[in-house]
Amino acid sequence: MTGQRENMRHGFTTGACATAASKAALLALLHQELVAQVEILLPRGERVAFAIHRCTFTQEEATVTIIKDAGDDPDVTHLAEIGSRVFFTKEPGISIRGGVGVGRVTKAGLPIPPGEPAINPVPRKMITAVLQEVLDEAGLTSTRVLTNAATGIAAEIFVPRGEELARKTFNPRLGIVGGISILGTTGIVVPYSTAAWWASIEQGIDVAIAQGHRHLVLSVGARGEQNARAFFPDLPEDAFVQIGPFFGDALRCCAAKGIAKISLVAMIGKLAKFAAGNESVHSTVSSQDFAFLREIAEAAGVGPQELAKITTANTAQEVAELMDAMGNAEFFRLLCVKAATFAQSLVKPGCEMRIILTGRSGEALGQWS
Repeated sequence: MTGQRENMRHGFTTGACATAASKAALLALLHQELVAQVEILLPRGERVAFAIHRCTFTQEEATVTIIKDAGDDPDVTHLAEIGSRVFFTKEPGISIRGGVGVGRVTKAGLPIPPGEPAINPVPRKMITAVLQEVLDEAGLTSTRVLTNAATGIAAEIFVPRGEELARKTFNPRLGIVGGISILGTTGIVVPYSTAAWWASIEQGIDVAIAQGHRHLVLSVGARGEQNARAFFPDLPEDAFVQIGPFFGDALRCCAAKGIAKISLVAMIGKLAKFAAGNESVHSTVSSQDFAFLREIAEAAGVGPQELAKITTANTAQEVAELMDAMGNAEFFRLLCVKAATFAQSLVKPGCEMRIILTGRSGEALGQWS
């Protein structure tokens, strides 16, 4: 699998696409001609070409769209149309604006302040730089009069299906409403990279902290969060963070940012991996340790026959069902103790920790606090 992924096609970020669309739109506006392809410089120094999907222009504005190619990465914005409308303004300088399908930030804690379009700092710099480059090549500046009434230009970034796509992202949880974010730090999307996944989790933690929360509830995904909400009905939505497989990273991040209390809610499949000492519980990184589960069962007083069944089990869920059928609550408690011990080793002393192991129906099989 590693070799296959090394041969996978890289793609481009929404930020890179917005930058290329902005450059093409300004070229079309200044030269009053259709643009079929543009080349831009990415932050890491690569120059890459983008094919134009749609290009229209008048004397006052031009609109260009590009179809985002995420390469072989299963990205929600793959094949999305990313556009830029560039037009003259009376205000001097270059301004970046958000149009239809680009979200607007409503909560503190993100790289962009509330009230601004969700166009991250690096894409903003890329767009500004490429527009200035075009102006320079045309012998103009963003402060020189461009038309009789204009002294500046604006690039309005838009994504026609952005609001629909945003519902498949963490944007609503982060307080980004009305569309997707224009993202990217390198301009390149690496197939199956966990960087963007972790970045969204860290943003969720930052937003929660910015709202003043000092108790966060961590769960793996949507189902885990639904289970967790039953245990903490008084906590607001943004105090719950879905951390995927990044147990260790999430705990360290919370502690480093000053979270006083962390509650980790998970089913046995992920929690058992973590309790065995795996910071990442992703299937490609760690596997289930049935010898470890057998040791816990033995400490919980389980007899030889049942211990043998644990050794030959296919999944941790199978072990949980066996222990539940036996009514052995001590097994679940000890598993939570192991998870808590490992968790405490990853955070600062004094950070309050609670572990809740849930069953298939969301019930608490074991707890530690």
